[in-house]
Amino acid sequence: MINITEIILVITLLSVLLSLGSTRLMMLVKIMALQGVMVSLTPLFLKSHGSLSSGAIIFFQVMILIKGLLIPGLLYMAVKRVSIKREIEPFIGYHASILVGLAIILVSVFITNHLRLSLFEGHDMVLITAITTMASGFFLMMGRSKAITQIIGYLMLENGIYLIGTALTDHRHTIYVVEFGVLLDVLVGVMIMGVILHNINSTFEDVDTTLLGRLKD
Repeated sequence: MINITEIILVITLLSVLLSLGSTRLMMLVKIMALQGVMVSLTPLFLKSHGSLSSGAIIFFQVMILIKGLLIPGLLYMAVKRVSIKREIEPFIGYHASILVGLAIILVSVFITNHLRLSLFEGHDMVLITAITTMASGFFLMMGRSKAITQIIGYLMLENGIYLIGTALTDHRHTIYVVEFGVLLDVLVGVMIMGVILHNINSTFEDVDTTLLGRLKD
């Protein structure tokens, strides 16, 4: 029997590896849209969560719209505005980044197996995916020079935090309240980052954050 949750989590892990190895910013935005949808769908198919209320269904619809459409749409407009298509000179190369991503998955499995947490059925795979996504998002923020890519790393980090909350609790309504508050903060953060990107591009004709070192008091 096919486990839909496992398929969703595998797609999420593949999206993480693809994001670490992708040079095209537009492709990164599309990958993040896919990842946002997969992350939003994960709690729907966990057996421990049981049947859904009408409020829960509405909440997940809003989640999918924000993570899968609204935030990627804002990123898409930002990429179009700054006219940057590729990340040319990352701090860490793409092949090395994929290897780091695979290493993070192995470390995530090791951590999950040795934490000895009383997880609900099927939540161990969620926790592995959560740790991988969060750590890879942090790595993407540190290993890339373009501000757009660092924003995507920030969003991946938030997806990982949400999955950790999903893995460690069965009280879904608690997740809803906390995640919705975090999601609003992320949305505002992405909008502010879009303005900053525009200003950096207007000043330096590029969005390489290493250029900020030229700023003087």
